Amino acid sequence: MQRPRLRDLLPISVRAFDPEEVTTKSHREVDPRGVGLSTRDIEAIWSSVVTFYKSGLHPAIALCIRRRGEIVLDRAIGHARGNSPQDLEGTPLVKATPDTLYNFFSGSKAVTAMLIHLLQEEEQLHVDEPVATFIPEFAKRRKHSITIRDVLTHRAGIPATPEEAIDLDLLAKPEEVVRAFCDLEPTHRPGSVQAYQAVTSGFILGEVIRRVTGENIREFLTKRVREPLGMKHFNYGVAPELLDRVAVDAFTGPTPTWPYRNLVQVAFGASMRELVDLGNDPRFRTGVAPAANVIATPEEISRFFETLLCGGTYQDVRVFEQRTVARAVEPQVTGQVDRVLMMPIPLSMGFMLGLRSFGFYGPRTGNAFGHLGFTNVLGWADPDRDISVAFMNTGKPLLSVRMLAWLNVTRVIGTRIPRDRA
Repeated sequence: MQRPRLRDLLPISVRAFDPEEVTTKSHREVDPRGVGLSTRDIEAIWSSVVTFYKSGLHPAIALCIRRRGEIVLDRAIGHARGNSPQDLEGTPLVKATPDTLYNFFSGSKAVTAMLIHLLQEEEQLHVDEPVATFIPEFAKRRKHSITIRDVLTHRAGIPATPEEAIDLDLLAKPEEVVRAFCDLEPTHRPGSVQAYQAVTSGFILGEVIRRVTGENIREFLTKRVREPLGMKHFNYGVAPELLDRVAVDAFTGPTPTWPYRNLVQVAFGASMRELVDLGNDPRFRTGVAPAANVIATPEEISRFFETLLCGGTYQDVRVFEQRTVARAVEPQVTGQVDRVLMMPIPLSMGFMLGLRSFGFYGPRTGNAFGHLGFTNVLGWADPDRDISVAFMNTGKPLLSVRMLAWLNVTRVIGTRIPRDRA
């Protein structure tokens, strides 16, 4: 085992500027008193974000919260570009704003899952059908029994990421990516254990969608979700001319050591530093990676979860049937330690679920659903508090004591915004 160098154990930080100088507030914010909150509640939440920014882990942080359908907080702090430890000296500073675009990373899995549920709503597929029903070549190497449900709940038994899946040139050759995941052999019996599929699940589900609809997943999302919800950007990747609008991600915190270094390598097929570089690469940001590259503003991500919170409807526009949303967020896996992430994460078919005690989404969030993205991006809906939240950031630490400030943000949201129902 290679021993870590001392410099690798030292956390990498970014410069934290005067918060007042680098904070931008959206005109979309409304008076919180109309939805049962006070200005002090909102400022307490934002103060926790400022404290998190001062940790030096994130060049940019943005938070958008809807409460009872109204935007009560929509702000950004820091810089979208120019303050990454990996930036060249003299790189211009560009402030982050509420309209800056961010990569939702693995939060994209929730979006892709809802497209699958939409196809079941229309009786074009069923989640208990084998993937091979739609992709016959997927059946080889003992994968014939893997169902769509198995993929959605990370129980397909194929958590490893093939090298081809992180070859960004192949994003323009989807048939090669299909061949790569069809060649995978399960490491666990399908349906038996929870083992997070960081990359493969998205490509599998994206190909199912293409074969069922005849459209690529980007076109399908545009027609069925983005345009009906009036979103401008919410999609897999961006057009090349919009690359400068997307916030740059930064590797921060200490370099992961064993065993976490190995876990990252198995799950993603690359090291943390390599993953950050891949995520910033224009080929990735303009390509289609259904498990990892929905790019949008925080408000648009909040709007997506608000639609689910309202049973599939946003401002009188119905995108999903209420029963479809209910099925999508119904608990499927609880109490199991994920074999890749090495922690228990309750799952539905596409979402990470909250906990009655304290979880990703704060305290007493047993009915909340959402998804975590690389490494601490978070989007969720909490029916008990009637909130939909997008918590975006651009630092990519894996393990750091300073990440306690991240948990504090969700804690303050959960304590300052009361539950409308017990």
